[in-house]
Amino acid sequence: MEQLKLVIITGVTKGLGRSLVNRFDELGWRVAGCGRSKHLIEEMNLQFKGKHDFQPVDITNETEVEKWAKSVIALYGLPDLLINNASIINKNTSTWEIASKEFKDVMNINVMGVVNVIQAFVPEMVTKNKGMIINISSSWGRKGEAGLAAYCASKFAIEGLTQSMAMELPNNMAVVALDPGGSINTEMLNYGAQKYVAGSPSPEKWSKVAVQYLLSLTIQNNGQSLTCPCPN
Repeated sequence: MEQLKLVIITGVTKGLGRSLVNRFDELGWRVAGCGRSKHLIEEMNLQFKGKHDFQPVDITNETEVEKWAKSVIALYGLPDLLINNASIINKNTSTWEIASKEFKDVMNINVMGVVNVIQAFVPEMVTKNKGMIINISSSWGRKGEAGLAAYCASKFAIEGLTQSMAMELPNNMAVVALDPGGSINTEMLNYGAQKYVAGSPSPEKWSKVAVQYLLSLTIQNNGQSLTCPCPN
């Protein structure tokens, strides 16, 4: 029996991550995902009746991430695709007024969370010279936006991290930074940049284009800063 393709997705309980789960499920992939909400994770495991594996994990906690990665690899093997999706946004406010804790929380989840996941999964992927890594970035990781300094700083960091990592991977692997392609109507956007909500596509509509685009990427895209096509 042929082994199912495996995708790892962080931040699966809401927004883009949740919609990605639906698309990969439709394609017959196995999804191993994580999120912070135990309640929502439990709901997802009940909904998919064992087809996929969802675990409550705080990606800022290095020990939790390592334990999760070891469990996933032991059960299902190495991922064909690793999507670092989990992130948060800061409340829209000027750089000198944002609370220090909120700035740190954004950086911890959006940057250190990605680093923790990479360090937990990628060493074995490199050993086997297998898999692609997608780091979800943003157009605000390539240009600034008033009121979103913390979020922009975190996504600029993801762009640099991706470019450096690309130079380190073996020839048969790739990592890219992916801008979803503009604003998507998520809870996060409503919190941090409400003025962009009107006219923005839903995560479900976005994911129907995004997953096909992701699956078209190859090792030739290694290190690139890409933008997902907008849904019609």
